[in-house]
Amino acid sequence: MKHDILIFDLDGTLSDPKEGIVRSFNHALAHFGLPELPEEEITRYIGPPLDKTFIALTGNDDPQFIADLVARYRERYADIGYAENRLYDGVKDTLLALHNQKIRMGICTSKPAHFAEQILTLFGLDGLFEFINGGDVGIEKWQQLQDLRQRLMISPHSLMIGDRAVDLTAAHQNGLLSAGVLWGYGSREELETEHPTYLFETPAHWLHLIQ
Repeated sequence: MKHDILIFDLDGTLSDPKEGIVRSFNHALAHFGLPELPEEEITRYIGPPLDKTFIALTGNDDPQFIADLVARYRERYADIGYAENRLYDGVKDTLLALHNQKIRMGICTSKPAHFAEQILTLFGLDGLFEFINGGDVGIEKWQQLQDLRQRLMISPHSLMIGDRAVDLTAAHQNGLLSAGVLWGYGSREELETEHPTYLFETPAHWLHLIQ
């Protein structure tokens, strides 16, 4: 395989987090007396960091207010939201097949690493990855990849795989190749605008990388 390691986003790429995310967002909004929002409005923002999403949803960019919303979101997410998650069809079998072929894999997600670890453990995938790199408020995904490069955990031959434009632009800012998946929360148009090296129709198509 020409890529030394496959780096996967989590939400919208390996698993569908919609139920837990929507309910946790509305939990936070309701706590502060704000109207709960319909599912379709919130799902448009799945992928980017929480603080940016709360700013977009509320129109308020006061740092303390946003920090309080994030804290309330995580309160529910840590208790139950992370488990309101489902793997996309074909993901587990394909990841196991890649692992059995000794393909190196890692995770780079905007959510905190401990939440990512809980989700991967829930699905029995936690032992497949060399690293689980998580983000936090104020940290951009390109900075996460930059840190991984500086620590020599990834290289220019690594491939970033995700469902949103932010995954692809983060890869390109760090000199990495990128791939988009078409079953997540980014549209084909959103992904094609960033000129990924690959666009995958199904998780099974990841196996084409080793053929």
